[in-house]
Amino acid sequence: MSATQPLVTMKGRKDGLVLVMDEACAYRDLVRELKEKLAANTNLYKEGPVISVKVQAGNRYISEVQRDQLKEIIHSFDHLKVEDIQSNVMTLEDIAKKKAQEKIVPIARIIRSGQVLSVEGDLLLVGDVNPGGTVSATGNIYIFGALRGVAAAGSDGDGKDAVIVASIMKPTQLKIGQVISRNENGSVEEMKEDHLLECAYLDEKIGKIVIDRVHAALKKRNLSLVLEKL
Repeated sequence: MSATQPLVTMKGRKDGLVLVMDEACAYRDLVRELKEKLAANTNLYKEGPVISVKVQAGNRYISEVQRDQLKEIIHSFDHLKVEDIQSNVMTLEDIAKKKAQEKIVPIARIIRSGQVLSVEGDLLLVGDVNPGGTVSATGNIYIFGALRGVAAAGSDGDGKDAVIVASIMKPTQLKIGQVISRNENGSVEEMKEDHLLECAYLDEKIGKIVIDRVHAALKKRNLSLVLEKL
């Protein structure tokens, strides 16, 4: 162990144990002190229920090999289970994946029966999802149209914070993260036609402003480029 400042700080909390790692020391010194600290405090967790352990590495990069090693060390002590290993440092691959998950993917089309549309990020669909059609996204789903088929949001990880929004919400199945909800009894009340999302545009052929369903308006006016700028 360090004679001055500890390399591993143990903090007991209501929801488990937190291990705070020094950011600047050599990794091998960190591992050595981790083993010593856990061994010296076995009386705290050698009996009783399983204790959740969170590792906070701060601004230290932890590779997959190192993550596996830390888990192996902690799990070698009875009643300890690693819940999470947190690091503020991300690889370029992690950053690219995060950006992909956060982007908005705009699509103007109708998803018909038997068709499946899957995107990475948030889905912004201008059009309907007909019965038998499926849309899924790693993020949120926004449907400017009727949802009468299947929608699955937050498909990457637990996705519990994802949302599904639709102009008409009458799905056959909804899935957010790992939770599934089915509309088996048809109890969801459909919105009235005069509450549908509509789009106003200038029809130069007749010289008047025309109001139409959003998808139909986009199709007639070829406004897909507008969506691409969102």
